[in-house]
Amino acid sequence: MVDVGQKAPDVELVDTERKPIKISDFKGKRTVLAFFPGAFTGVCTKEMCTFRDSMAKFNSLDANIVGISVDSPFSNKSFKDQNRLNFSILSDYDRKGVGAFGVELSNFAGLKGYTAAQRAVFVLDKDGTIRAKWVAENPGVEPNYDWVSKEVEKLS
Repeated sequence: MVDVGQKAPDVELVDTERKPIKISDFKGKRTVLAFFPGAFTGVCTKEMCTFRDSMAKFNSLDANIVGISVDSPFSNKSFKDQNRLNFSILSDYDRKGVGAFGVELSNFAGLKGYTAAQRAVFVLDKDGTIRAKWVAENPGVEPNYDWVSKEVEKLS
């Protein structure tokens, strides 16, 4: 698992339009990487909508929010559109991102062999260095949104 002080792994994922996006593409802005287990699930929907509703604050801090799940880009597009998410949702369909960040959630929802993303938040500075991280042991637990905001503010 990557840790605070390390460069974020520069994995290549795809956005909801199937365009390749690398983590390094977000350099130059503070970035919150929010890994979530699954589109259209209760807690994940609540989490992504909470970030959506906080975008004005993150924009004022010159920060990106980036949601990442192992769902297909097609599912993520529908999820993004249905919830009017105003930030990038990336697909880690090949699980290289969850592997590189060390946030694999094996046998998700009791499905043997199905690996999803653990619910996790990584706060990156403008150079792509991890400055804060939080990884949930229980996928039903949301991040502390005030903590996320404060960690981004520290980078100002």
